[in-house]
Amino acid sequence: MYFCHINTLNFQKMKGKIVFITGASSGIGEGCARKFASEGSDLILNARNTAKLESLKAEFEGKYGSRVLLLPFDVRDRKAAENALASLPEEWKGIDVLINNAGLVIGVDKEFEGSLDEWDIMIDTNIRALLAMTRLVVPGMVARGRGHIINIGSIAGDAAYPGGSVYCATKAAVKALSDGLRIDLVDTPLRVTNIKPGMVETNFTVVRYRGDKAAADAFYKGIRPLTGDDIALTVYFAASLPEHIQLAELLVMPTNQATGTISYRKKE
Repeated sequence: MYFCHINTLNFQKMKGKIVFITGASSGIGEGCARKFASEGSDLILNARNTAKLESLKAEFEGKYGSRVLLLPFDVRDRKAAENALASLPEEWKGIDVLINNAGLVIGVDKEFEGSLDEWDIMIDTNIRALLAMTRLVVPGMVARGRGHIINIGSIAGDAAYPGGSVYCATKAAVKALSDGLRIDLVDTPLRVTNIKPGMVETNFTVVRYRGDKAAADAFYKGIRPLTGDDIALTVYFAASLPEHIQLAELLVMPTNQATGTISYRKKE
């Protein structure tokens, strides 16, 4: 039996590749931006926080010499997304990697007690925005005969858990949309990857608890969670694999987490 040693793989150099990241101002998105910048990629960064994007642009250009283009808009605003993509200078239109990272969860309410308005925000961000960005970017990839779509899903998409049914449903949709897109692109050189993080300590959890930092901190008590930079490593790995290798789906968890609901927490 033949075993391929990872060191024998001809990894792609990401220097000069154009990487478009949504939700790039914090958490996993920021981690991905920093990792790809450190490897010499050209970055198109999207988020609503313009000040943070400007700070990242200055950091990456100064530290890594990266080219960085900012597209500050709300991914839920389809017209803004269309205008932003249409406004790209010609030399930025050839997007090599699309990282659909923007996403959120609000609240830990039971399904029959939750806020319809908050559910709309989650569905619009986690599903509709991902679909819009995919629809706007992928046709160009198909026309150029190259590209990689990396969707940030979640372990929550594998099974529902208490207080998270709507969020879990949105991440199950990300899995289905990733699988469906992979089927639709099977006759092309394009690749589709669904990265599914478990417990990751970012501002994401603060939003989940509606700004209650103490509650967010308590969620990670007794366990070492992953960081946005940890997930960025897996995203970069998937993107840099040889073009004939498609990492379709990857579940990434802390060592002491087994499922979305089972983990081991050390007692202090």
